[in-house]
Amino acid sequence: MKTLIVGVGGMTNGGKSTLSKTLQEKIPTSCIIAQDSFFKDDSVVPVDDNGFKQYDTLDALHMDAMMSRVDAWRGDPQAFLRETGQTAERMTLSADHVFVLIVEGFLIFNHRPLNELMDKRYFMEIPYDICKERRSLRVYKPPDPPGYFDGHVWPMYLKNRQKMENTVVGIVFLDGMKSKEELMAVVFQDVSQEINMLRGELPSRIEEGASIISSAPNELEDLSVLTRPS
Repeated sequence: MKTLIVGVGGMTNGGKSTLSKTLQEKIPTSCIIAQDSFFKDDSVVPVDDNGFKQYDTLDALHMDAMMSRVDAWRGDPQAFLRETGQTAERMTLSADHVFVLIVEGFLIFNHRPLNELMDKRYFMEIPYDICKERRSLRVYKPPDPPGYFDGHVWPMYLKNRQKMENTVVGIVFLDGMKSKEELMAVVFQDVSQEINMLRGELPSRIEEGASIISSAPNELEDLSVLTRPS
């Protein structure tokens, strides 16, 4: 069975969820596992000296549970698609189908066992002021306390990014200020190339797919309420 794991990481509110959802919609044999689904209960997340909950660390996440879900997909991608309802009904599968797992999250490249499984890596980034503004417009449960962005979120982003850049290679950095269509065209073409190589198809098919995606509308749901940082 042919498989491909695509990592879509990036800073909070950088656009990674939107990109992941769009990519999943365009690849029928794909599904998403989102890191935000694995946050620990608020009651067990530690607090720093400033009283800020330390959500932006791997310790705030059930990474073992996330890895179990990834392993479940690796074991039987087709069954995983059916189980999660992330595939079109009555989809006809052929021998050359490539199953794609999109792993999305803000610390996916910082967890070595997960990062080592990835075939493609993309990292969404936006400027500080835009990131802060977008974050202020989101509603979190529990809500961000005053000063949380500058006192915890941004410093931890810089720290985690430095660790990532020191240990991870092969990351494609994406400008989150570009349009959804531009970003999708770049990523879809790149992923399509990998899929076609696994299928043993000619490169001309890649341009065909990119042309289709660049002309397709991207009507996406605005995710205004999140459980925790994304």
